[in-house]
Amino acid sequence: MVLEKAAKVPIWGKASPGEAVTVKVGDQTATAKAGEDGTWKAVLDLSKSGPGPFVATVKGNNEITINDVVVGEVWVASGQSNMEWVLANTIDAQKEIANSANPMLRQFRLTKNAVEKPTTEFAGTWEVAGPGTSGKFTAVGYYFGKTLQKEINQPVGLIYTNWGGTPSEAWTSPEAIASVPELQQSLEKQQAYAKEFVGLKAKFVEDFKKWLADSDRADKATPDIAAYAGEKVAADGWAPVKFPAKLTDADGKPFYGAIWVRREFDMPKTDKSIWLDLGNVEGFESLYWNGKLIKENTYESAVSGRRTYSIPANEVKEGRNVLAMRIYSPSFQPTLQRDFVISGANPAGPTVSKVEYTQAAPAADKAAPKLPAPAMAPHNTATYLFNGMINPILSYAISGAIWYQGESNAGRSYQYRMAFPLMITDWRKQWGQGDFPFYFVQLANFLAKDNAPGESGWAELREAQSMTLKLPNTGQAVIIDVGESDDIHPRNKQVVGERLARLALAKDYGKEDVVYSGPTYKSMKVDGSKVRLAFDNIGGGLVAHEVPATYVKKSLTNETAPLVRNSPSSELEGFAICGDDKKWVWADAKIDGSEVVVWSDKVPKPVAVRYAWANNPTCNLYNKEGLPASPFRTDDFPGATVNGKY
Repeated sequence: MVLEKAAKVPIWGKASPGEAVTVKVGDQTATAKAGEDGTWKAVLDLSKSGPGPFVATVKGNNEITINDVVVGEVWVASGQSNMEWVLANTIDAQKEIANSANPMLRQFRLTKNAVEKPTTEFAGTWEVAGPGTSGKFTAVGYYFGKTLQKEINQPVGLIYTNWGGTPSEAWTSPEAIASVPELQQSLEKQQAYAKEFVGLKAKFVEDFKKWLADSDRADKATPDIAAYAGEKVAADGWAPVKFPAKLTDADGKPFYGAIWVRREFDMPKTDKSIWLDLGNVEGFESLYWNGKLIKENTYESAVSGRRTYSIPANEVKEGRNVLAMRIYSPSFQPTLQRDFVISGANPAGPTVSKVEYTQAAPAADKAAPKLPAPAMAPHNTATYLFNGMINPILSYAISGAIWYQGESNAGRSYQYRMAFPLMITDWRKQWGQGDFPFYFVQLANFLAKDNAPGESGWAELREAQSMTLKLPNTGQAVIIDVGESDDIHPRNKQVVGERLARLALAKDYGKEDVVYSGPTYKSMKVDGSKVRLAFDNIGGGLVAHEVPATYVKKSLTNETAPLVRNSPSSELEGFAICGDDKKWVWADAKIDGSEVVVWSDKVPKPVAVRYAWANNPTCNLYNKEGLPASPFRTDDFPGATVNGKY
């Protein structure tokens, strides 16, 4: 356990009404009396405490002892899957984990809980960093905490409260959501449809059952599961799958019937269940792990959209494991959005498919009942994650928060300009600890490279994140050089955590020599046919990094691709320019002292410039300290997500 080194450190719990409670940590003592509902809260002064370790006692009618309590810096590490991403799934994980023993670095991991009403109940455990535990730490938080702990020589505690694929609104309190009519109205509509969905789903099941019988489309029993899902199968008939995949028969034609998809993985030894993410699946799937049925999704239980499953630890072998999935599609072409993702796994061979049987396509297929649109999942519903995973820890004294999220808001980036600051301000109000430091990660580069400059939802989300820096005590770690085109989860989390740590060291721990930001746009001036740009946060000066010959597609499988430069003769890449016609072209750019000069022979009268304005830009402007310039634009033209709403 890590407690905050502060003058007011609440310790709370439940007892009998009126029961006197005494809390002691080291030589500090505080008392409290349980109210009529049995709740109590004692407040310790640990501002002058040493790091410990201490024995903490909580004594009332009975006594609880907590050993190995240290006092230091507590940071909340929250967001969606890139903050949730554990150290075991990162680059050089095995080496880092083997050398991670550090009794002064610890993590408390909250159990996932999405609920309609705020709760004070929560579950979780504290763990000390070490070879047997660090693999389960938030990777970004681990490197943030490791860097911080080394520099300030104090215990660092991380509170891990994350849920992949979630929007910021889910992490915002009911009070804050209610203060914004458009968000409150959306929440009420989602809750109403969730109730309506129950009836819609029941009708679908009834109608689909009748349609199957009338159309003679019932599933056939698989004669030999082992031939498809077994650990060893005959190689004939299996074909590689290219994602996203609309699965076909052996002749490459769409079909109805059943098809198998399988892949082998190498797994480390584990005592924890692992998570499997299938992405979006069109079809009714049966999931097998090492030949054993793990999950079956029939038309009675089916939901559309993303599939995530847990595989029990006792089913996971050290070494080779086989995932096989049977997809039954009686009325539509089976489709997989992307390849399988398994926590902690390394692929051992390609993903392959094989048709089990096909059915002719009768005209009646056109009348097949459609699965109703799914209700909003609780963990994606506004307020539900705040209620279950933030509200319970609001009494915990903290130093600040680090945040990695935004991917799930990228379709409505303009709205994020309001929603993200709303959440930060809300957390600060709810915690009651003033404007505590809140440092966040700007979205990494992701998706395909663009041949021409244009609009980008991800660029607009980064812009919304940068706008949030107007709030006091905020900071942004730019990682526009860390991403992978084919993987939304870049595996280099060390750079991310260390850049977040720079912010905290410089702003909160007196390390004035630490440069914490790359160049940020300040102003522009049109000079004839050229534009001169001025910057803040240039550190020791502006530099152009060498543009590599390749870019990373997916580090997990060591995939790269040749990088085609947009401005081959330019010192700087990533700049675009336009005139009054708003037609963007790639620009040449060079460093001129503390400024950047941008131009294009195609734009004699420039009016605006953009830098790194793409989902996955090629860009190379840095400061001498090695921190990348933040993407920006000098215009305010309406963007791709201006009408996107929650």
